[in-house]
Amino acid sequence: MLAHEQLRSGTSLLDLRIATSNVRPVAGHVLVVVHGLPRALGMGRQAAGLLPELAEHLANESGWLVATGTLSGVGGSTGTFSATQWRSDLQRILDRVDQSDRQISLAGFGFGGALALATAADDERVRGVATFATPAHLEPWCGRADEFHHAVQAAGVVGNAAELLPPEELRRDVLAIDPIKAVAAIPPRRLLVGHGSDDLEVPPSDARDLVAAAEGRAELRLIQGAGHQLRADPRMVATLLGWLDRHR
Repeated sequence: MLAHEQLRSGTSLLDLRIATSNVRPVAGHVLVVVHGLPRALGMGRQAAGLLPELAEHLANESGWLVATGTLSGVGGSTGTFSATQWRSDLQRILDRVDQSDRQISLAGFGFGGALALATAADDERVRGVATFATPAHLEPWCGRADEFHHAVQAAGVVGNAAELLPPEELRRDVLAIDPIKAVAAIPPRRLLVGHGSDDLEVPPSDARDLVAAAEGRAELRLIQGAGHQLRADPRMVATLLGWLDRHR
């Protein structure tokens, strides 16, 4: 079953979908799935399009409650992207799903994985993090400030152009997140790092750097032949389900 609601996050109104199993008893665990930052033309409206379906599948197969929200400027959510705003958005979602004695985990794709790591590093409510195709080093991932700024505009994650930070400030805001530092703060909480062996956007060596920064206290899963887009890859889904099942 997939429920839809909206959450207020500052001046943004976020779309949130919460999936529960139709076939398995609901476990005392919740997984929050975090999408990445689209940078291709017009992809802001589509970046999280597959996540509700993924959430339903994960919920039905695992018995976990699975939540996925579109962050500011993405999909049907209002607002404009900035790393600071997205961190606030994710915190708002965590506050929403933090009920009774639920154990919360995060699964993030691309930049969403870096966001998940940074959030977990500062929030002990998060008991585990899974990342997929996540950059360990955001400076080369961003590239030049003007190019990054243009890509964000082209993707359409800008509700109001006046709200978009200037190029250098926008890039500095992203670089305030340090995945290497954040991942080191996760263990002994559970940690999974997944990556496609043929990822051309984020090199597989970034996955190894994340695991090394966690002093090896993370599961590393390299998906052979896979590129950057892992959300629909059945091997990624199987990997994530296995991780959830081991931590019921």
